[in-house]
Amino acid sequence: MREPTYSSTVAGWREWVGLPSIGIPWIKAKLDTGARSSALHAFGIEEFSSADGAPHVRFQVRPWQHTDNGAITVECPVHDRRSVRSSSGHSEERIVVLIDVQLFGRTVTAETTLSNRDQMGFRMLIGREALRQGFLVDSDKSFLGGRAPQEVRRRNRGRA
Repeated sequence: MREPTYSSTVAGWREWVGLPSIGIPWIKAKLDTGARSSALHAFGIEEFSSADGAPHVRFQVRPWQHTDNGAITVECPVHDRRSVRSSSGHSEERIVVLIDVQLFGRTVTAETTLSNRDQMGFRMLIGREALRQGFLVDSDKSFLGGRAPQEVRRRNRGRA
């Protein structure tokens, strides 16, 4: 039996993406095939129960890399809790939420862990579970999906 063929979009190791489900039109992300799930820089994380008793989380996101300005407050349902091992080897339990990611004009849903990524080079990491929804990563390329507008790039560098 022949395996079905899938159309895949080639993306660079870093891309500008949108997170429409949480109101972030632009964030620079690292596409990381070594990570299972995606990760988003979050702080002020508070869990609460919605009116129907379902677990939710409220957190803040700073989409810009080199500034503390522009924090956005987000509320969404808790999808899961997961033990994640960082690149330094230690494990921690993280809250997982579902976030829509726009890349190359397509929207995919990513299981996204919330963690403090202040010391990391990127506020968002897109893992292989999201990438397997039709993307291949060329580790030699960047921004194949295009660059954010200059005003956005300046703000990301802390110059706006």
